[in-house]
Amino acid sequence: MSNIPSFPYEILWEERQLVSVANLTRQDGIDFLGQVPAMGIVTKTTSYPLEQANRALSDLRAGCFEGAAVLVP
Repeated sequence: MSNIPSFPYEILWEERQLVSVANLTRQDGIDFLGQVPAMGIVTKTTSYPLEQANRALSDLRAGCFEGAAVLVP
């Protein structure tokens, strides 16, 4: 078999990441997050009490919600 040619993975699904940089301040983060609504970024979360962490994982595997599960202490 021949090798599969390599290509930049990020172009496959056009995935993006929000990452932090050590030289930013708390105010920089607050200012950035204040601009999020104008950028059209919408997050979807489903909250679970910490005691239901196993249920959150089960629901995630089953595709019961869209977005991220958030455990609330």
